[in-house]
Amino acid sequence: MTSKSPRPPRHFAVVARRAACAALFLVGTGNQAPAQTAAPVPTPIEGRRDTPLLPGTQWHVHDPERPQPVVVTPGTPSTSDTPGHPPSDAVVLFDGHDLSAWSGDDGHPPKWKVADGTMTPSGGGIHTLQDFGDVQVHVEFSTPTPGVGHGQERGNSGVFLQGLYEVQVLDSYGDRTYPDGQAGAIYGQSPPQVNPVRPPGEWQAYDIVFTAARFGEDKALNTPAYLTVFLNGVLVQNHVALLGPTINGALAKYGFTTPTGPLGLQDHGHAVRFRNVWLRPLTPPAAR
Repeated sequence: MTSKSPRPPRHFAVVARRAACAALFLVGTGNQAPAQTAAPVPTPIEGRRDTPLLPGTQWHVHDPERPQPVVVTPGTPSTSDTPGHPPSDAVVLFDGHDLSAWSGDDGHPPKWKVADGTMTPSGGGIHTLQDFGDVQVHVEFSTPTPGVGHGQERGNSGVFLQGLYEVQVLDSYGDRTYPDGQAGAIYGQSPPQVNPVRPPGEWQAYDIVFTAARFGEDKALNTPAYLTVFLNGVLVQNHVALLGPTINGALAKYGFTTPTGPLGLQDHGHAVRFRNVWLRPLTPPAAR
């Protein structure tokens, strides 16, 4: 009887089959171009046009032909140590490096001190070189620590929309002043609904939505300017109609103003630090 060669163990056969399959795969694909991902096919937009027209527009309710919103990549939140990133469509006004987006209120280059990713008032107020109309504004600030002084002499500065309307910056943590002059106030007009101020030295944030005043061809006021303000994520001004440009110690009133103006930051002689300043120009509803 002829002797048989011993059968290889089962796991050797499995390994051999896998190796053969791998070899066939390599031979079959070695001369082929890498597979390309097909471009996504746009899906039909659902909707209907047998519905009523929306007042003042050319669009029907649920109209599929209405322009699609622009896609924007959201920003990231700030921490106590690191400023967040702005949204992808933001106009960055200060990212911690330089003052190239700003001018001094005296028309000369700004003298504010830039250090450690912040800017600190020096030599007068500043305003942006670019003018804006309706905007969403983000400004982070930190009042001096330890807190020194009282009332308006404690960590005072301001954010000016169009260089005209002031949202007050102040160290109002555990310190009181006239309510329409404290942090979160529309200066001289509207006190904040609540006081969500953090202790001096901590980073705080304003998120502001501003709608510019509208004037007719005869330069008469048609609609006032409006401000909505969040301080440290808390709503403190809710679509407040402004009486006019900010004025100290008197009643604000309107004269004709241009449709756009700069964003301004005040130098009140206090070492308030600023960082992560950006804004987003807003599209009026009629244009959407």
